Amino acid sequence: MASTRSFPDAAASRVAAVVYNPIKVDLAAVKAAVTVEERDGGWGPTLWFETSEEDAGQGATKKALAAGADMVIAAGGDGTVRAVAEAVYDSAASLALLPSGTGNLLARNLSLTLDDLEGSIHIAFTGHDHNIDLALIDIQGEDQSTTRHAYVVMAGLGLDAKMLVHTDDDLKKKIGWLAYVSALLAAVRDKEQLHLRYSLDKGRTRSARVHTLIVGNCGSLPADIVLLPDAAVDDGMFELVLLRPEGFMGWLQIAVKIIWENGVLRRTETGRALAGRTKRIRALHYATGSELTVRLTRAHDIELDGDSFGTAQALKTWIEPGALTVRLAAED
Repeated sequence: MASTRSFPDAAASRVAAVVYNPIKVDLAAVKAAVTVEERDGGWGPTLWFETSEEDAGQGATKKALAAGADMVIAAGGDGTVRAVAEAVYDSAASLALLPSGTGNLLARNLSLTLDDLEGSIHIAFTGHDHNIDLALIDIQGEDQSTTRHAYVVMAGLGLDAKMLVHTDDDLKKKIGWLAYVSALLAAVRDKEQLHLRYSLDKGRTRSARVHTLIVGNCGSLPADIVLLPDAAVDDGMFELVLLRPEGFMGWLQIAVKIIWENGVLRRTETGRALAGRTKRIRALHYATGSELTVRLTRAHDIELDGDSFGTAQALKTWIEPGALTVRLAAED
């Protein structure tokens, strides 16, 4: 549900902050665009906070909020967006996106402009507030310690987490998300399975052996791949998918289902009707819910919004409906 925030008329009453990854943004260009928009929109002087290896953005965002920021612009990749969202969601401030990096997944799923600096900054300063869901997750490690994090796009065990481990960081900087292709092939060849027990929405506990488990607040990936066709950022639910292919034919079935059915058929009303009649395949199982608990027989790699978060022996993840306020383009 969209919600529009009313601000006082005083020029200095609205203050923006930019939390930026210095490696991924052209700071001079960003400052030039911000200067124009804050002046034209009657905002006060913008605050600037830099991320670092030690602080992905949570600490910088808390400083921005303490300084009185009404809006925090996350300037960086998916990791920066996730970190800023984690710190800003329980405040009165809104989150704006200046996409950078290889994924820009939340921006894609919100249909925001990509690779358009001036356009993104314009939306931040002139757009409207929209409430979307936020996913929280408690991750229990092998030592039984538990850490809590937020994510805005997806959490995954198996294929995608292993893919991140195998991705060459230097190649990623040069060619972007295409660097994941070779890592994906390596992960696909890995025949190791996840042996897990899981419960959805406090229902009965089920056992499964799967190659991959992904939980998504939204479902679109780069290259117009729709992994989770029924995931929406503002419906109070997540969608999960279990991948359990058996050999080459199993992976082929998954590829056809995701690339053809999700990515092509579901783009039209007729196509969606056809997709609804297609046969379910054992290699791919979808479900929706708002709370999921998982326990594994041993710890496996886990990722959140494209960043590795070590290994998980167990986890609990749930949706906080409408907990995050983001800036979208002004409605006509």
